[in-house]
Amino acid sequence: MKKYTILLLLLAAGLQYSCNEDLDPTVYSSLTTTNGYQTKSDAIAAVNSIYGRLKGPSVGDNFSYWATRHFALTDIATDLGHCQFGGDPGQLSLGTWNSANGLLLEDWNAMYKLISNANNAIYYIGKMSSVSDIEKAQFISEAKFLRASAYMDLTDSWGPVVLMTEENIANPSYLAQTPPSSVEEIDAFIIKDLTEIAAILPVNYKENAIYGSNDVGRATKGAALTLLAKLYLRNHDWQKVVTLTQQVIDLNEYRLYPSYLGLFKESNKWCSENIFSSLSDANTNGTELLNHFGPVDHPVVQNRWQYYTVNWDFYNTFGDEDERKQCFFPEFEGTDGLLHKQAPSLGAQPPAGEFYMPDVSTRKYADDETTTYYDGHSVNILRYADVLLSRAEALNEISGPTQEAIDLINQVKGRSHAKLLVLSALTQTSLRDAILQERGWELFYEGKRRADLIRMNKYDVLVNAYHLRVGEAALIKMPQNKYYTYPQSQVDLNPNLSNADRQ
Repeated sequence: MKKYTILLLLLAAGLQYSCNEDLDPTVYSSLTTTNGYQTKSDAIAAVNSIYGRLKGPSVGDNFSYWATRHFALTDIATDLGHCQFGGDPGQLSLGTWNSANGLLLEDWNAMYKLISNANNAIYYIGKMSSVSDIEKAQFISEAKFLRASAYMDLTDSWGPVVLMTEENIANPSYLAQTPPSSVEEIDAFIIKDLTEIAAILPVNYKENAIYGSNDVGRATKGAALTLLAKLYLRNHDWQKVVTLTQQVIDLNEYRLYPSYLGLFKESNKWCSENIFSSLSDANTNGTELLNHFGPVDHPVVQNRWQYYTVNWDFYNTFGDEDERKQCFFPEFEGTDGLLHKQAPSLGAQPPAGEFYMPDVSTRKYADDETTTYYDGHSVNILRYADVLLSRAEALNEISGPTQEAIDLINQVKGRSHAKLLVLSALTQTSLRDAILQERGWELFYEGKRRADLIRMNKYDVLVNAYHLRVGEAALIKMPQNKYYTYPQSQVDLNPNLSNADRQ
């Protein structure tokens, strides 16, 4: 990794942040659509504003979407996530969310802010005469990739949503109460964009003619192909998944990082496993991941909240030989002098000197090498292990267990020294279950779990089974809870968004 840059441009004024800790932020004090789209630097700043929306609006309040909040929707509200607190995340953990849930609104707003930035960049860069056609195609392709990613997340969470594009900017009815587009319509829109930009975006940014550096973290050909494969995976179009994942593999750009634990350390900003990630730097543009995921009363990772955690049932599914089981804080002597650990049985009371934790926090975004309040952990939105597992799933759905599918899964397992699968022991159904389990072990709190459960028709089955086992109500109903309720403030603004079949 030579250099990586994440920048944030607000609507009327822009702040540019470098993730290189030896550089100071540059302030663009009055960059608008009137004076802003004049030079190549303006175009780059507009594109960088979209990347900035993956995390949040500004330093001091940059912990939304992929910087923290999104995981409440994608992982807490599943069979592996847990939140011991009440309020909005507690509702998601228990399956009691409704249209007033603040985290639903915050994620919705974050995605549409990104889409707004993308639409503006696509529209105004398209009109620029001061950049070359090659530069224009690059900038617009990056914006379209980011917009497609946000629409994938929106449709995963809410299904039909309002489709807004650059064409709406010149439309006098831009702010009208627009009916939501179907998931099929949005998918067709995403497929068209991703197919086109995959032919334009570079494989990497080494000695890039436009940016002039290895500007990792930007959208690439591999990222566009992977996101397209994820869309077809969601739609059970297995042959297209096989074709696209092979194209990603054939790029020879990606490989598994040697250590699962090392993959998520704050110091590992970028590596060969990253396909697309949201990058951070604790000094200039950090996140609050460490605070949400860190353990309470830990002697090294101190003053954290243990807010987004996994339940003990999920932790106990890991084999002791699996390195991924080391990615948690299951037992430690706390600053309170008590031994924090798992209860031996449900409802057990701890003896003197011990404290039974209601759940277990993960090191994935809270490694004990990090002590700052704002941390610089990267969030891997798309990574190579997901490509391998997605390909294995598609192959199994097409023809049942094959040696290729088993080998793909065992690549992921082998990295963590987990027990390998044996082809002769598996049927199509048992391999499907094994893939879902493997995706949980490998990708927990990476924004994939809820979509995986829904795709494999296990959302209500597994989530309710967990809640019943721990004495809670089984509240998940399908298809009612396939999608979240639209935020009430958005329904009030646009009555075309109806929660009649979602409450």
